[in-house]
Amino acid sequence: MLLLSLPFKIPPAPSPSLPLGVLPSSAPIFPFSPSPADCVEAHRLCTADPRCAALYRGLELCAADAAVSLGEQAAAECLESQDALLAKHSALLTCKCQRSSRREEHCLHIYWRVRLLPASSFLPLDSTNQCLKAAQDCGLYEKCGSLRSEYVLACTKRVPGTDRCNQHKCHRALRRFLERVPEEYSLGVLFCPCTNTLCGERRRKTIVPSCSYQEMEGPQPNCLHQQSFCRRDDLCRSRLADFLHNCQPSPLSASGCLRDSAGLCLRAYAGLIGTIMTPNYISNSSADVSLWCNCEGSGNQWQDCLRLQRMFTHNPCLRESVHTHSSIHQSTWYTNMPIFHFNLLLAHQNYDDIILCE
Repeated sequence: MLLLSLPFKIPPAPSPSLPLGVLPSSAPIFPFSPSPADCVEAHRLCTADPRCAALYRGLELCAADAAVSLGEQAAAECLESQDALLAKHSALLTCKCQRSSRREEHCLHIYWRVRLLPASSFLPLDSTNQCLKAAQDCGLYEKCGSLRSEYVLACTKRVPGTDRCNQHKCHRALRRFLERVPEEYSLGVLFCPCTNTLCGERRRKTIVPSCSYQEMEGPQPNCLHQQSFCRRDDLCRSRLADFLHNCQPSPLSASGCLRDSAGLCLRAYAGLIGTIMTPNYISNSSADVSLWCNCEGSGNQWQDCLRLQRMFTHNPCLRESVHTHSSIHQSTWYTNMPIFHFNLLLAHQNYDDIILCE
Protein backbone atom coordinates (compact mmCIF):
# COMPACT_ATOMS: atom_id res chain seq x y z
CA MET A 1 0.00 0.00 0.00
CA LEU A 2 1.20 3.51 -0.70
CA LEU A 3 0.95 4.85 2.86
CA LEU A 4 3.69 6.96 4.35
CA SER A 5 5.80 5.50 7.14
CA LEU A 6 5.27 6.79 10.65
CA PRO A 7 7.75 7.08 13.53
CA PHE A 8 5.86 4.49 15.56
CA LYS A 9 4.58 0.98 14.97
CA ILE A 10 2.12 0.88 12.09
CA PRO A 11 -1.15 -1.12 12.34
CA PRO A 12 -1.40 -4.33 10.26
CA ALA A 13 -1.63 -3.72 6.53
CA PRO A 14 -5.14 -3.14 5.20
CA SER A 15 -6.85 -5.61 2.92
CA PRO A 16 -5.55 -5.50 -0.69
CA SER A 17 -9.02 -4.45 -1.80
CA LEU A 18 -8.83 -1.11 -0.01
CA PRO A 19 -8.07 2.12 -1.88
CA LEU A 20 -4.74 3.85 -1.46
CA GLY A 21 -4.60 6.08 1.60
CA VAL A 22 -7.56 4.40 3.34
CA LEU A 23 -7.47 2.39 6.55
CA PRO A 24 -10.13 -0.20 7.43
CA SER A 25 -12.73 0.97 9.94
CA SER A 26 -11.29 -1.44 12.54
CA ALA A 27 -7.79 0.05 12.37
CA PRO A 28 -6.67 1.43 15.75
CA ILE A 29 -6.36 5.16 16.17
CA PHE A 30 -2.84 6.50 16.59
CA PRO A 31 -1.67 6.28 20.22
CA PHE A 32 -1.04 9.98 20.68
CA SER A 33 -2.91 13.15 19.84
CA PRO A 34 -0.49 15.82 18.49
CA SER A 35 -0.89 14.58 14.88
CA PRO A 36 -4.56 14.16 13.89
CA ALA A 37 -5.29 10.72 12.36
CA ASP A 38 -7.85 12.23 9.99
CA CYS A 39 -6.66 14.35 7.06
CA VAL A 40 -9.76 16.56 7.17
CA GLU A 41 -8.94 17.52 10.75
CA ALA A 42 -5.26 18.06 9.87
CA HIS A 43 -6.35 20.32 7.02
CA ARG A 44 -8.69 22.26 9.32
CA LEU A 45 -5.77 23.01 11.65
CA CYS A 46 -3.64 24.00 8.67
CA THR A 47 -6.21 26.51 7.41
CA ALA A 48 -6.12 28.24 10.80
CA ASP A 49 -2.51 29.20 10.05
CA PRO A 50 -2.31 31.72 7.16
CA ARG A 51 1.14 30.52 6.09
CA CYS A 52 0.10 26.86 6.06
CA ALA A 53 -3.14 27.68 4.26
CA ALA A 54 -1.25 29.61 1.56
CA LEU A 55 1.14 26.72 0.98
CA TYR A 56 -1.74 24.25 0.69
CA ARG A 57 -3.52 26.48 -1.84
CA GLY A 58 -0.28 26.55 -3.80
CA LEU A 59 -0.28 22.75 -4.01
CA GLU A 60 -3.90 22.84 -5.17
CA LEU A 61 -2.77 25.05 -8.06
CA CYS A 62 0.14 22.71 -8.77
CA ALA A 63 -2.25 19.77 -9.09
CA ALA A 64 -4.54 21.75 -11.40
CA ASP A 65 -1.63 22.87 -13.59
CA ALA A 66 -0.16 19.36 -13.72
CA ALA A 67 -3.42 18.09 -15.21
CA VAL A 68 -2.67 20.26 -18.25
CA SER A 69 1.04 21.01 -18.42
CA LEU A 70 3.70 21.93 -15.89
CA GLY A 71 7.14 23.16 -16.86
CA GLU A 72 10.37 22.18 -15.17
CA GLN A 73 10.73 25.43 -13.22
CA ALA A 74 7.14 25.26 -11.99
CA ALA A 75 7.54 21.59 -11.03
CA ALA A 76 10.61 22.41 -8.95
CA GLU A 77 8.72 25.22 -7.21
CA CYS A 78 5.82 22.86 -6.46
CA LEU A 79 8.17 20.40 -4.77
CA GLU A 80 9.72 23.22 -2.76
CA SER A 81 6.21 24.24 -1.64
CA GLN A 82 5.45 20.70 -0.56
CA ASP A 83 8.63 20.53 1.54
CA ALA A 84 7.77 23.86 3.15
CA LEU A 85 4.19 22.76 3.89
CA LEU A 86 5.18 19.49 5.54
CA ALA A 87 7.85 21.28 7.55
CA LYS A 88 5.25 23.81 8.72
CA HIS A 89 2.47 21.32 9.44
CA SER A 90 3.73 17.73 9.76
CA ALA A 91 0.27 16.43 10.73
CA LEU A 92 -0.60 16.48 7.02
CA LEU A 93 2.17 13.95 6.49
CA THR A 94 0.92 11.43 9.07
CA CYS A 95 -2.85 11.75 8.55
CA LYS A 96 -5.00 8.97 7.09
CA CYS A 97 -8.57 8.50 5.84
CA GLN A 98 -11.31 6.24 7.17
CA ARG A 99 -12.96 3.92 4.69
CA SER A 100 -16.71 4.37 4.14
CA SER A 101 -16.89 7.55 6.19
CA ARG A 102 -19.01 10.39 4.82
CA ARG A 103 -15.85 12.49 4.47
CA GLU A 104 -13.79 9.82 2.70
CA GLU A 105 -13.71 11.53 -0.71
CA HIS A 106 -12.82 14.91 0.75
CA CYS A 107 -10.24 13.28 3.02
CA LEU A 108 -8.56 11.48 0.10
CA HIS A 109 -8.47 14.74 -1.84
CA ILE A 110 -6.41 16.27 0.97
CA TYR A 111 -4.27 13.12 1.39
CA TRP A 112 -3.08 13.23 -2.21
CA ARG A 113 -2.67 17.00 -2.46
CA VAL A 114 0.21 17.02 0.02
CA ARG A 115 1.98 14.07 -1.57
CA LEU A 116 4.13 14.14 -4.67
CA LEU A 117 2.42 13.62 -7.98
CA PRO A 118 4.02 11.13 -10.35
CA ALA A 119 6.91 12.51 -12.38
CA SER A 120 4.99 11.84 -15.58
CA SER A 121 2.39 14.38 -14.36
CA PHE A 122 5.07 17.02 -13.94
CA LEU A 123 7.61 16.57 -16.71
CA PRO A 124 8.15 15.05 -20.15
CA LEU A 125 10.25 11.89 -19.89
CA ASP A 126 13.20 13.50 -21.68
CA SER A 127 13.57 16.22 -19.04
CA THR A 128 17.11 17.02 -17.95
CA ASN A 129 16.30 17.59 -14.28
CA GLN A 130 17.28 14.20 -12.88
CA CYS A 131 17.33 15.56 -9.32
CA LEU A 132 13.69 16.56 -9.55
CA LYS A 133 12.87 13.05 -10.74
CA ALA A 134 14.93 11.49 -7.96
CA ALA A 135 13.07 13.57 -5.37
CA GLN A 136 9.72 12.50 -6.83
CA ASP A 137 10.72 8.84 -6.84
CA CYS A 138 11.69 9.20 -3.19
CA GLY A 139 8.28 10.70 -2.41
CA LEU A 140 6.48 7.81 -4.09
CA TYR A 141 8.31 5.22 -1.97
CA GLU A 142 6.73 5.39 1.48
CA LYS A 143 9.84 4.99 3.65
CA CYS A 144 11.92 7.43 1.60
CA GLY A 145 9.18 10.06 1.41
CA SER A 146 8.42 9.84 5.12
CA LEU A 147 12.03 9.99 6.33
CA ARG A 148 12.88 12.74 3.85
CA SER A 149 10.00 14.87 5.12
CA GLU A 150 11.14 14.07 8.66
CA TYR A 151 14.62 15.48 8.12
CA VAL A 152 13.31 18.49 6.17
CA LEU A 153 11.10 19.27 9.16
CA ALA A 154 13.95 18.79 11.64
CA CYS A 155 16.32 20.95 9.59
CA THR A 156 13.93 23.83 8.94
CA LYS A 157 12.25 24.13 12.34
CA ARG A 158 13.63 27.03 14.36
CA VAL A 159 14.61 26.79 18.02
CA PRO A 160 11.93 28.76 19.96
CA GLY A 161 12.95 32.37 20.47
CA THR A 162 15.80 32.22 17.95
CA ASP A 163 16.42 32.33 14.22
CA ARG A 164 18.54 29.17 14.39
CA CYS A 165 17.74 25.56 13.66
CA ASN A 166 18.60 22.67 15.96
CA GLN A 167 21.57 21.26 14.05
CA HIS A 168 21.85 18.23 16.34
CA LYS A 169 18.28 17.13 15.55
CA CYS A 170 18.82 17.94 11.86
CA HIS A 171 21.93 15.74 11.72
CA ARG A 172 20.21 12.90 13.54
CA ALA A 173 17.26 12.95 11.12
CA LEU A 174 19.61 13.00 8.13
CA ARG A 175 21.46 9.95 9.47
CA ARG A 176 18.15 8.12 9.93
CA PHE A 177 17.25 8.85 6.31
CA LEU A 178 20.58 7.63 4.95
CA GLU A 179 20.72 4.57 7.19
CA ARG A 180 17.13 3.34 6.64
CA VAL A 181 16.30 4.23 3.04
CA PRO A 182 17.53 1.87 0.28
CA GLU A 183 20.56 3.24 -1.55
CA GLU A 184 18.80 3.40 -4.91
CA TYR A 185 16.71 6.23 -3.42
CA SER A 186 19.06 7.83 -0.88
CA LEU A 187 22.12 7.92 -3.14
CA GLY A 188 19.83 8.82 -6.02
CA VAL A 189 18.89 12.16 -4.45
CA LEU A 190 22.45 12.82 -3.24
CA PHE A 191 24.30 12.10 -6.47
CA CYS A 192 21.75 12.78 -9.21
CA PRO A 193 23.42 14.00 -12.46
CA CYS A 194 22.81 17.62 -13.50
CA THR A 195 23.31 19.56 -16.70
CA ASN A 196 21.78 22.88 -15.61
CA THR A 197 21.74 25.15 -12.56
CA LEU A 198 18.08 24.48 -11.71
CA CYS A 199 18.89 20.81 -11.22
CA GLY A 200 22.17 21.70 -9.51
CA GLU A 201 20.41 23.94 -6.99
CA ARG A 202 17.96 21.19 -6.03
CA ARG A 203 20.90 18.80 -5.57
CA ARG A 204 22.77 21.37 -3.46
CA LYS A 205 19.71 21.88 -1.23
CA THR A 206 19.01 18.16 -0.75
CA ILE A 207 20.48 18.05 2.77
CA VAL A 208 19.04 21.48 3.78
CA PRO A 209 22.55 22.98 3.93
CA SER A 210 21.44 26.14 5.73
CA CYS A 211 21.16 23.97 8.85
CA SER A 212 23.08 20.72 8.27
CA TYR A 213 26.13 22.12 6.48
CA GLN A 214 26.95 25.73 7.22
CA GLU A 215 26.89 27.72 10.41
CA MET A 216 24.28 30.49 10.31
CA GLU A 217 26.42 32.80 12.42
CA GLY A 218 30.12 33.64 12.33
CA PRO A 219 32.91 32.78 9.85
CA GLN A 220 33.86 29.33 8.64
CA PRO A 221 35.74 27.31 11.28
CA ASN A 222 39.21 25.89 10.75
CA CYS A 223 39.14 22.39 9.18
CA LEU A 224 41.57 20.97 11.73
CA HIS A 225 39.38 22.28 14.54
CA GLN A 226 36.42 20.54 12.92
CA GLN A 227 38.44 17.34 12.68
CA SER A 228 39.45 17.64 16.34
CA PHE A 229 35.80 17.94 17.42
CA CYS A 230 34.90 15.02 15.16
CA ARG A 231 37.51 12.77 16.78
CA ARG A 232 35.92 13.34 20.19
CA ASP A 233 32.71 11.72 18.94
CA ASP A 234 32.88 7.96 18.34
CA LEU A 235 30.44 7.97 15.43
CA CYS A 236 32.01 10.92 13.62
CA ARG A 237 35.51 9.57 14.21
CA SER A 238 34.54 6.22 12.67
CA ARG A 239 32.76 7.80 9.71
CA LEU A 240 35.71 10.07 8.94
CA ALA A 241 38.16 7.15 9.15
CA ASP A 242 35.92 5.19 6.79
CA PHE A 243 35.91 8.05 4.29
CA LEU A 244 39.68 8.59 4.42
CA HIS A 245 40.19 4.84 3.92
CA ASN A 246 37.69 4.16 1.13
CA CYS A 247 38.11 7.41 -0.82
CA GLN A 248 41.91 7.39 -0.79
CA PRO A 249 42.95 8.39 -4.33
CA SER A 250 45.47 6.48 -6.43
CA PRO A 251 46.85 7.38 -9.89
CA LEU A 252 47.43 3.67 -10.58
CA SER A 253 43.75 2.68 -10.44
CA ALA A 254 41.29 3.05 -13.32
CA SER A 255 38.64 4.20 -10.85
CA GLY A 256 41.02 6.72 -9.29
CA CYS A 257 40.59 4.95 -5.94
CA LEU A 258 43.20 2.98 -4.04
CA ARG A 259 40.47 0.50 -2.99
CA ASP A 260 39.18 0.49 -6.60
CA SER A 261 35.53 0.69 -5.52
CA ALA A 262 33.33 3.64 -6.38
CA GLY A 263 30.50 2.20 -4.28
CA LEU A 264 32.58 2.05 -1.11
CA CYS A 265 33.69 5.65 -1.58
CA LEU A 266 30.15 6.96 -2.13
CA ARG A 267 28.82 5.11 0.91
CA ALA A 268 31.67 6.47 3.03
CA TYR A 269 31.01 10.02 1.78
CA ALA A 270 27.27 9.66 2.52
CA GLY A 271 28.19 8.36 5.98
CA LEU A 272 29.69 11.74 6.87
CA ILE A 273 26.40 13.53 6.24
CA GLY A 274 24.77 14.14 9.58
CA THR A 275 28.05 14.64 11.44
CA ILE A 276 30.09 17.74 12.23
CA MET A 277 32.11 16.87 9.10
CA THR A 278 29.07 17.05 6.80
CA PRO A 279 30.18 17.88 3.22
CA ASN A 280 28.04 19.35 0.44
CA TYR A 281 28.09 20.75 -3.09
CA ILE A 282 29.67 24.18 -3.17
CA SER A 283 27.54 25.60 -5.99
CA ASN A 284 24.68 24.82 -8.36
CA SER A 285 26.92 24.79 -11.43
CA SER A 286 29.21 21.83 -10.68
CA ALA A 287 29.49 18.56 -8.75
CA ASP A 288 32.40 19.90 -6.67
CA VAL A 289 32.03 19.32 -2.93
CA SER A 290 33.70 20.68 0.19
CA LEU A 291 33.53 20.82 3.96
CA TRP A 292 32.24 24.02 5.57
CA CYS A 293 35.66 25.12 6.80
CA ASN A 294 38.93 26.71 5.72
CA CYS A 295 42.60 26.62 6.66
CA GLU A 296 43.00 30.14 8.02
CA GLY A 297 44.96 30.21 11.27
CA SER A 298 46.47 26.73 10.80
CA GLY A 299 50.00 27.96 11.48
CA ASN A 300 52.59 25.23 10.99
CA GLN A 301 49.78 22.71 10.44
CA TRP A 302 48.70 24.41 7.25
CA GLN A 303 49.79 21.49 5.05
CA ASP A 304 47.85 19.03 7.21
CA CYS A 305 44.78 21.23 6.97
CA LEU A 306 45.11 21.59 3.22
CA ARG A 307 45.52 17.84 2.84
CA LEU A 308 42.25 17.24 4.72
CA GLN A 309 40.42 19.92 2.74
CA ARG A 310 41.64 18.56 -0.59
CA MET A 311 40.29 15.08 0.23
CA PHE A 312 36.95 16.67 -0.66
CA THR A 313 37.78 19.47 -3.10
CA HIS A 314 40.48 17.80 -5.22
CA ASN A 315 39.92 14.07 -4.80
CA PRO A 316 39.92 12.13 -8.11
CA CYS A 317 38.58 9.03 -6.36
CA LEU A 318 35.54 10.86 -5.01
CA ARG A 319 35.03 12.79 -8.25
CA GLU A 320 35.11 9.66 -10.42
CA SER A 321 32.87 7.76 -7.99
CA VAL A 322 30.20 10.48 -8.23
CA HIS A 323 30.60 10.57 -12.02
CA THR A 324 30.27 6.77 -12.29
CA HIS A 325 27.12 6.73 -10.17
CA SER A 326 25.61 9.61 -12.15
CA SER A 327 26.35 7.90 -15.48
CA ILE A 328 24.73 4.65 -14.35
CA HIS A 329 21.72 6.54 -12.95
CA GLN A 330 21.25 8.47 -16.19
CA SER A 331 21.63 5.45 -18.49
CA THR A 332 19.15 3.26 -16.57
CA TRP A 333 16.51 5.97 -16.02
CA TYR A 334 14.91 5.81 -19.45
CA THR A 335 15.00 2.01 -19.51
CA ASN A 336 13.19 1.43 -16.21
CA MET A 337 11.42 4.52 -14.95
CA PRO A 338 8.84 5.54 -17.61
CA ILE A 339 6.80 2.34 -17.06
CA PHE A 340 6.96 2.84 -13.29
CA HIS A 341 5.71 6.41 -13.53
CA PHE A 342 2.99 5.45 -15.98
CA ASN A 343 1.72 2.81 -13.55
CA LEU A 344 1.75 5.32 -10.70
CA LEU A 345 -0.24 7.77 -12.84
CA LEU A 346 -2.87 5.09 -13.40
CA ALA A 347 -2.89 4.39 -9.66
CA HIS A 348 -3.76 7.99 -8.94
CA GLN A 349 -6.49 8.01 -11.58
CA ASN A 350 -8.17 4.77 -10.47
CA TYR A 351 -6.77 3.69 -7.13
CA ASP A 352 -9.55 1.13 -6.48
CA ASP A 353 -8.15 -1.07 -9.26
CA ILE A 354 -4.40 -0.64 -8.61
CA ILE A 355 -2.54 -2.16 -5.67
CA LEU A 356 1.05 -1.09 -5.13
CA CYS A 357 3.27 -3.38 -3.08
CA GLU A 358 6.89 -3.12 -2.07
